[in-house]
Amino acid sequence: MGLGEAGGGVVQHAGPRIYSCCNCRCHVSDHDDIISKCFQGRNGRAYLVANVVNVSVGPKEDRQLMTGLHTVADISCSQCQEVLGWKYEKAFEESQKYKEGKYILEKAKVMKENW
Repeated sequence: MGLGEAGGGVVQHAGPRIYSCCNCRCHVSDHDDIISKCFQGRNGRAYLVANVVNVSVGPKEDRQLMTGLHTVADISCSQCQEVLGWKYEKAFEESQKYKEGKYILEKAKVMKENW
């Protein structure tokens, strides 16, 4: 079978699997940076990620979340300013400290590219 023919083989993708802004398709994170897919955002399911790119971080604010009080800052796409999630700046409960410096990307605000 030649390239592009159906055959049930492994599909090879060019480049890494990434997440992009749902609004303008600007690259915001790599699949390899996902820590957990079991988080809740404002608009439903969300991903906890270690690193993001092409985002701007807004002002810090204390926010009562499902897991307690946290200091967070909203993150927006640097290209179109769509709010994509937030950055955990500080966790007040010891059991939540692992989130500090990490990011929430809302599943509804990002799209998969190169999958």
